[in-house]
Amino acid sequence: MKKIECVIMDWAGTSVDYGCFAPVAAFVDSFKQMGLTVTAAETRAHMGLTKIEEIRALFSIERVGKDFREKYGRDYTEEDVQECYKRFQKVLFDTLEDYTEPIPGVVEVIAKLRAQGIKIGSTTGYTQKMMDVVIPAAEKKGYRIDNCVTSDNLPGGRPKPYMIYRNMCDLDVASRFSVLKYGDTIADIREGVNAGVWSVGVIMGSNELGLTEEETRTLPMGELKCRMAKVRDRMYAAGADYVVDTIAELSMLIEDINERMAL
Repeated sequence: MKKIECVIMDWAGTSVDYGCFAPVAAFVDSFKQMGLTVTAAETRAHMGLTKIEEIRALFSIERVGKDFREKYGRDYTEEDVQECYKRFQKVLFDTLEDYTEPIPGVVEVIAKLRAQGIKIGSTTGYTQKMMDVVIPAAEKKGYRIDNCVTSDNLPGGRPKPYMIYRNMCDLDVASRFSVLKYGDTIADIREGVNAGVWSVGVIMGSNELGLTEEETRTLPMGELKCRMAKVRDRMYAAGADYVVDTIAELSMLIEDINERMAL
């Protein structure tokens, strides 16, 4: 009987860094250093891609391209993209360890799944060097995974499926039906869809919702529910099989999927 053997987690906004603020701040700051303005909303629209691809996407925004021409008297080039990426990396590395606090419930749920024999993989838009900072910092705070795959040396990052396939190889999971991808961005959802695995989105703490823990507590309930509904709709439109409010729902969801596959 097929059943879920592996859960593949995203990192920022899914397992650590509630609200996915580390990369947002670094993108905004790196463009600011070049005399350009990108908004938090613009960075969040492309979150989940590799960071160099996100910088390319931000440069391609018509307003940003226009601002660049006005400031520098020419169109931007790949050299400008690479220069911005260097600045982004410096800003991110200076602050990255500060954004490794596990999202509430993650440590407990992942420990429960591992106790049931479920393997815990992960994919990310960060590079391996970035994860060399994140992984040990998160482990000190109680969050541990069995495998982490970055897009380094792969044909591409999300939404392409290669990081999921590499996790399946590394963790010896033979069937895509036995894999659940869990993440907080549209790119995460599409990564799971493209890999043909169960694709599950999470709302609270996500990049898509983009709120701090304090903001989620103080926002009027009607406004919070409205924002959550919009995130849910975007995730389902991207192809999610399921969307949960928090990771607390994951164990029961896996039971439901296992029962569904047993029919």
